[in-house]
Amino acid sequence: MGKAQGLYLSVSWRKFAILVLSLPLFGFFVCVIWSILFNFEGTTATHCKVANYLPSASAAIGGYTPQIYIWRICIALHSAPRLIVPVIYYNFHTSVFTAKHSLYQSFAALAGFLHFVENLSLVGLTYISSTENHELHKDCFIIFMICSQLYMLLTCALFKWGRSGKPMSPKESKSYWWKKVLFGINIFSIVLAAYFFYRHNTYCEPGVYSWFALAEYTIISTNIGFHSTTILDFSDVVIIAGRFNTHDHLPV
Repeated sequence: MGKAQGLYLSVSWRKFAILVLSLPLFGFFVCVIWSILFNFEGTTATHCKVANYLPSASAAIGGYTPQIYIWRICIALHSAPRLIVPVIYYNFHTSVFTAKHSLYQSFAALAGFLHFVENLSLVGLTYISSTENHELHKDCFIIFMICSQLYMLLTCALFKWGRSGKPMSPKESKSYWWKKVLFGINIFSIVLAAYFFYRHNTYCEPGVYSWFALAEYTIISTNIGFHSTTILDFSDVVIIAGRFNTHDHLPV
């Protein structure tokens, strides 16, 4: 990198990632707690009219104010910085596996695309409520779920594939372990959520919808947790803004 003539900003990736990823986590749990404290009856009611103790994710973040505004603000603030992450991870994956392997590079590019679409679909389902446009909201949700699962699966595969034939460093091993664990819990929680949703709609048992809501909370938390492994992957990265000599070569 060229020599800096004036340094305007220098922040570690760790601090940057913690700030960005804490926004949706903070916003979601504030909305859940607020709904329980001030909108309990409305956010836990279902067509079955049986006792429930936790609001679903959609009821907590999109049914009442100020929850809907808290969630939208947190998603808006966190989404823009995330747009640079697909590019960074593509360069990260391809720098680890330096061989010109076209299939590997294609999968690395696909992972970046999935991450990008996941982020946009999250914005879509946040700002297009089911009451305003149910079909478009549902489509955004389906796209978000598909892209997030494929992204996590592909990232785990690339992490292992890119290091084939050589041992991982302790930091890489820790990151890979957490990626697998969080992805596994996420998939298991989706299966549980589908099961409890079916049970609730078929048998209308008291409390079952609360288990469905708890599974939803786990899906959201593990998704954020998976993305937070970026803190391990880029623990030595610093984001810099400044002036550089124009004749020096800068990385793209």
